[in-house]
Amino acid sequence: MKICRVRYGTVERFGELKDGSVALLPGDWRIGDPIDPINMTEEVPSEDLEFLVPVQPTKIVCVGRNYSRHAEELNNPLPEEPLLFLKAPSALITEGEAILLPNQSSRVEHEGELAFVIGRRCAGLDDDEDPISYIFGFLPANDVTARDLQKNDVQFTRAKSFDTFCPVGRTIETEAAVTDVRVATLVNGELRQEGRTSEMIFDIPYLIRYISRQMSLSVGDLVLTGTPAGVSSLQEGDLCEVSVEGVGTLANPVRKI
Repeated sequence: MKICRVRYGTVERFGELKDGSVALLPGDWRIGDPIDPINMTEEVPSEDLEFLVPVQPTKIVCVGRNYSRHAEELNNPLPEEPLLFLKAPSALITEGEAILLPNQSSRVEHEGELAFVIGRRCAGLDDDEDPISYIFGFLPANDVTARDLQKNDVQFTRAKSFDTFCPVGRTIETEAAVTDVRVATLVNGELRQEGRTSEMIFDIPYLIRYISRQMSLSVGDLVLTGTPAGVSSLQEGDLCEVSVEGVGTLANPVRKI
């Protein structure tokens, strides 16, 4: 299923995106709840809806240097354990919304990634627990980064958290198999980044266990799994597209504030 969040008139609802329409879920449905098609009785044409960011996380957890060639292109050592950092939830935008280049930075770069959404609370997972069972679904994401500020600051918060610096797809794919899928980023139709999730240094089950032992993951929290090599700067007027095989494509124009 492709689950989306939409505004229908003045009401916000979740639903399943179909071919040209959205089957609305009950008004009290939230991420992690069971999905019963019998309750999806109202179907609305897509053009009558405003698509919203499909997640409202308490936190966005990101994994740095999870592809070896990306670590090498930035002259960083390979991590011995996952390098975690947070992005502000206020950075979220979705398909079609503009990435805004802030005046504070002279080099803003794209980082196309596979992201996943937590479907039930997890904390301190044991080795015998199945981490994948805690995932609600997957979506493409772009960990937009002010690279010059990242290099200047001791930590990543400012460089990663400007408004609009976390574009995500407008739907959550609940049934994707993502062990070995292509992740690619194009700028104005030119391929800039390409990799496969099988190249991750730390795979998704490892990441969930590791993160859950550092902090609780709540329903709806978003995890970005790292970016392949090929990051490059974005300029005003660009169109940046991130695609994840079997999950979806995310396109955002780039504008100057």
